[in-house]
Order: sequence, then C-alpha cells, then structure tokens
Amino acid sequence: MTGLVLKLGPHERVLINGAVIENGERRSRLAIMTPGAHILRLRDAIHPEEANTPVRRVCYVAQLVLSGDADPSDARMRLLRGIEQLSQVLTDHDSRTQLTIATAAVLADQHYQVLKALRSLLPREERLMAASA
Repeated sequence: MTGLVLKLGPHERVLINGAVIENGERRSRLAIMTPGAHILRLRDAIHPEEANTPVRRVCYVAQLVLSGDADPSDARMRLLRGIEQLSQVLTDHDSRTQLTIATAAVLADQHYQVLKALRSLLPREERLMAASA
C-alpha cells in the first residue's frame, strides 16, 4: 500500500483538505491515497498564540498551508527563510538532518513532511530555551 497511513485514536480529529473528520469509538487506520492532500492532526495543531518560539513559528506557517489558510507558493519563501534562520542556531547533527529534510519537503511541496520534520525539533528547542532561562 502506498500513500500516507493515519492511525487515529478514539474520537481523534483530523483536518483533510479543509474538512474536519472525527474518528469513531475505536482506534482506526486511514490510508490517504491522494498525493498532495492537505492533512493536519488537530491534536498537533499550534494555535496562533502558541507560535511564540522560532521553531513553533515556522511550524505554524507549514500548518497554515495544510489547513488551507495560506497559499503554498506564498508560504515557500517564509518557510525556507525560517528554516535557514533555525539552521544558524540549531547546529547539531540531528537538528541539521531534520532541517535538511524540512527544506527538501518545502521544495517538493510536501508540507505534511515539513511539519513532521520541524515538530521533531520542538523538544530540543524547549530544552535550549529552558537552559538559557
């Protein structure tokens, strides 16, 4: 099977191409077969007031594309610029790997993959922010 497979918990919500879909009583798996579908797990959604750190701000831009609230071509430069700024600070090997994946995903218009790669940097950013406080 090809495509994206979503594993959803009971009553979990997901946004697919602008439509909110809620899972039923049991865990389930959905296979998204349409290439380029815009998908966002609502449990992972960042609210505007939560986009208050560098990584969260770039994640939020990718999220806006997935929710249909931003045009992918308009968001491309914002994402690439944000990733470049993050690469100035997050210089360790693991972070660089994720930033490279995010950059390639932006260039391929794979915004779900952009968000996935950037979200993996959130725990590291949180540790860095806590250490500097």
